[in-house]
Formats: sequence, C-alpha cells, structure tokens
Amino acid sequence: MPSVLITGASRGIGHAAAKAFAEAGWDLLLVSRSDAALQSLQSELSALGVRVVHQAIDLTDSTAIAPGIETLLNQGLRPSVLINNAGAAWTGDLLEMPLEQWNWLFQLNLTSVFQMCAAVIPSMRPAGGLVINVSSHAARNAFPGWGAYCISKAALASFTSCLAEEERQNGIRACTLTLGSVDSSLWDSPTVSSSFDRRAMIPLDQAAGALLHLAKQPSTQVIEDMTLMPSTGAF
Repeated sequence: MPSVLITGASRGIGHAAAKAFAEAGWDLLLVSRSDAALQSLQSELSALGVRVVHQAIDLTDSTAIAPGIETLLNQGLRPSVLINNAGAAWTGDLLEMPLEQWNWLFQLNLTSVFQMCAAVIPSMRPAGGLVINVSSHAARNAFPGWGAYCISKAALASFTSCLAEEERQNGIRACTLTLGSVDSSLWDSPTVSSSFDRRAMIPLDQAAGALLHLAKQPSTQVIEDMTLMPSTGAF
C-alpha cells in the first residue's frame, strides 16, 4: 500500500489532501503543529481502513524538524510521496516588513521544505519516491503587498527544480503544484489582510485532487509542474 507524508495536515489543503489520499487507500504520515488536531484526524481517517501515524512539529522552529521527523519515521511507515504543503503569507509593504516576520515566513515557506527533504528523502531513496511542493502563481508574478510571499514561492520553485536534478540519479522525482487563490484558512490568518470574494476561489477538494493526481503518476514519468487557477483568473 502506498504511503504519503503531508505537512500542514490539520487544516486547509493539507486536511483535504489527507482525506483524499485516505479515501484512495493510501497510508498516511501527518505533520502539523497541533497534536490534538492530528489525533482527531487520525481517528477520522483510520476508520477508512488505512494506517495513520502523526507527529506534532512546529515547522517555524528549525531545531524541531529533524528530531520530529525521526520520531515520525520510527513509527513504522516509510513515505513513497512527500507533500510539503505547510505555508503562510504576510501582507504589507515589502520594505516595511519586520525582519522577524521575514525570517518566520522564509523558515516556513522555504527553509522548512529544505529541512523536510533532507530528513525524509534518504529513507525514500531505496524504493524511489516523489516530492510535491505546494507553490503559488505568486512565484511567477509580482503582487503589491505580497512581496515576501512572492519571493518565498519563487525560491521554492527554484529549489524544487534543483532538487529534481540532483535526486534524479537516486530515483527521486520532484515537482510543484502551482495554485491560484484557494478557499483556504490562509485568508483568515492574522498576518494576511485581504477582501477577496472567496466564492470564486479553487475549492479545497479540487486542490487535494490535484495533489492525488500528481502522486499517482507512474515512476517512469513526472508532471514537473501542474498549475491550477480559478476560471475567473488571478485575484
């Protein structure tokens, strides 16, 4: 039975993806900050007949990732797919952004992805595997007030390309899911100020379905990037 490791699994896209993969028969390794939320999700998804293990890890804490993943992997599952989904945004003038907030955003959106890959990929190499990094169309466009987010996602796209080239010889594929505006909990974050009409955004289950589609590709091929946008275009 295939297995998938999903970060940011307790809400938003990560929660929807965990449910979609479980319904498709995948075993799950789930990461989120909230242990209580993960325990609830484990109970919900285990009822579908799949194995679910979890570990609460704060990905904004660079010192917590390696030991947390070691504990997670010691629970007996080895992922064939790693989905780096956890992320955040900050809105405001780029040069007015406090350095503390800049470092927090880049730790979560970029550095934690590097750390997750470094911690997980060695266990995937013997059987091969796939890394899916959840990106944004902000990686390719400049949006006033979203500068740091755009930069972090552009760096993530470059990281993914470099990772794919280096790990190809080890049987590891890497790709991005590039998303337009998704109706997720990101818009409710205290660091985000927006007044978009969320009714026209991509529903969570469609973003989750795209992740499952990428994960189900045979090992002989990879969709290097899938871009999913609302039919109304960028907000």
